[in-house]
Amino acid sequence: MPKLRVLVTGASGQIGYLTFKRLLDQPEKYDAFGIDRKQAPSERVPDDWSLDLPNNRFSVANLSDFEAVQTATEGMDVVVHLGADPEGREWESVLQNNIIGTYNVFETSRLSGVKRIVAASSIMVSAGHRQQEPYKAMMERRLDDIPSDFELISPAIPAEPRGIYGASKVWTESLARVYSNAHGLSCINIRIGQVERDRPRPPQGADIYVSQRDIIQMIEKSINAPEFVRFDTFYGMSNNDHRWVDIDHGRDVIGFVPEDRAENNHDYETPTL
Repeated sequence: MPKLRVLVTGASGQIGYLTFKRLLDQPEKYDAFGIDRKQAPSERVPDDWSLDLPNNRFSVANLSDFEAVQTATEGMDVVVHLGADPEGREWESVLQNNIIGTYNVFETSRLSGVKRIVAASSIMVSAGHRQQEPYKAMMERRLDDIPSDFELISPAIPAEPRGIYGASKVWTESLARVYSNAHGLSCINIRIGQVERDRPRPPQGADIYVSQRDIIQMIEKSINAPEFVRFDTFYGMSNNDHRWVDIDHGRDVIGFVPEDRAENNHDYETPTL
């Protein structure tokens, strides 16, 4: 079986580097390449990590630079789009990185003949649900206020962003639908939960926690999703006790089965970097 040529955007970020390294560690399966706006680790990368970004497989460029992105996507089978401004504090940064940069990734992928885009969306597209009961009680861990039966939030329920960062991720999901329906690319969105390096911050965060190894599992499962998956959206979340989003859809379609949960008291093995 031929190796997949995979480009990871945002490869010097926390999730981006974990993904890039996971692919590099399997040279029999993947020809992996990375791109980011700088080679230095992003602010979200733990201080004790040492990033190994091979010069022959990593390029420095802004995603807002169409020509640079087109050069990076040429010859790729799959693009894992993780590059973005994760804070959303300044509109100009969101515009350049999350809006223009994401358009450039999708459009250059189309021009380069990429077969699949796995795009990072965010739990922040659903932030408004978290402000409503009983999901607010789950966030605040008011256990007595959580009913025994309630509706999980699925990707079929309309997005409820509450800031420009979340809104920019709705743009990402919308582009994925356009490029799937109009241009024939396989496009998968992952609504990534809160990656807290290795533990969530209790009590806030336990409801939307995703461990490093669970989100990397979901990304790799999405890269290798069956060909019939032309467009879909999954919540990238660990199997938390008070999780309010549907993760069964990811299991049913791509075989995602989380190994972790926020309430685990024991430490699990974190990546050696």
